[in-house]
Amino acid sequence: MTTADHQTKLAQFDEFFSINYTFNINASVIDLAQLPNYQQFIENMPAPFKIAAEVNTADENALRALQAVTGVASHLMDYLKHQAKKMDLLVGYILSQENDVSTRFQAIKFGGGGIIFKTTAANLFNTGDFLELKLFFADENTALYCLGEIVSSEIVDSESQYKVIFHHIRAEDQEALVRHSLHQQSKQLQALAQQRHQAKNTSA
Repeated sequence: MTTADHQTKLAQFDEFFSINYTFNINASVIDLAQLPNYQQFIENMPAPFKIAAEVNTADENALRALQAVTGVASHLMDYLKHQAKKMDLLVGYILSQENDVSTRFQAIKFGGGGIIFKTTAANLFNTGDFLELKLFFADENTALYCLGEIVSSEIVDSESQYKVIFHHIRAEDQEALVRHSLHQQSKQLQALAQQRHQAKNTSA
């Protein structure tokens, strides 16, 4: 890889907003000879991840359509949201069965362009490795399947940290990551504001 190519790939990570956030992933190296094209990636995607995306899209579209209709009773909307939440819990449970402890690592940052994950084990991965990735967001009862490429690594506090850009990811999954990153930012800002408010009241 030339320096220019490497810089381009590093820039790809920064094309999207990213946020510090801890969650579990599965990561395993793909042999270059076995690296699929995008169509093969879609065809080989595990069924639970396809179903989860379809369920989430259907829920969002249905609720969005009803919200646009005037006169829809609030209790009806609440009921439908409750049903959607139950479906999310069910889908979340199904997806959790895909979480393989033997390939589990902890991610510490994510965005629409990629993720950063860490491991205490040395020499498991190398820059340039292509990875099969499963990203698990327990608080959202959802998970995403994609392929990534390690574009850099560093040692931080005796742990190896790997920056990964997405090689193959569905557009709807990338959009979901962007929404999730913004949602987490909002939650973190609210928590920070609350902490400052409590600190101010305590010192008063």
